[in-house]
Amino acid sequence: MGDRPAVLVFDVNETLIDIESLRPHFERILGDADGLREWFNQLVMYSMTSTLSGSYVDFFTLGQAVLRMIGDSRQVQVTDDDLDALARGMRTMPAHPDVADGLAQLRGQGYRLVTLTNSPPKQGVQTPLENAGLAELFDKQFSVDAWRVFKPSGQLYTGVAEDLGVRPSDCMMVAAHAWDTIGAQSAGLRGALITRPGNAPLSTGALPQPDVIAADIPQLAEQLRRWDR
Repeated sequence: MGDRPAVLVFDVNETLIDIESLRPHFERILGDADGLREWFNQLVMYSMTSTLSGSYVDFFTLGQAVLRMIGDSRQVQVTDDDLDALARGMRTMPAHPDVADGLAQLRGQGYRLVTLTNSPPKQGVQTPLENAGLAELFDKQFSVDAWRVFKPSGQLYTGVAEDLGVRPSDCMMVAAHAWDTIGAQSAGLRGALITRPGNAPLSTGALPQPDVIAADIPQLAEQLRRWDR
């Protein structure tokens, strides 16, 4: 696999933060907790659509609009209070139980840790990482809002490397989504796929495959420890 990366760039939503905590909102609003997955998948699809069409709108605003669209398609009224509750929920999701320990292990192994998330910062409001008590484990938090495009646009990954003063090949993108690792690897980074429930590698020879596949962050730390040997 070559020389070990110097920087680990973490996705946030679902990779570090548990989006399943939003299920009660969808049960209350749509009468269907599984609507969470329909909403999240469409949110990702429309974030990519936003980038390809050159019409940027921030992730929280887009998330609210997608929920209202799904409500309209199901003939369910989604109120402003519902949208506000979802936005608060998106900012206050808890971390997966394994994350803090895994990140501490990686820092102990000498890796520089940063994040790159679709979620925008909001002045005077804690980021999801700050709310989850993880922010101090990272050297820097990057948001796609600075570039006004969404992942997996290549300029995001190379932009993070440039900001940090390192080569893209010195960085490894760590994400629970194959489309994120594919985007990063296509831009010259390494890729580590975290197979959170509902996520798996996309096995096709036409697309780059992850350098590392792990079930959680401590397992990632262990695999990278073996790499160091």
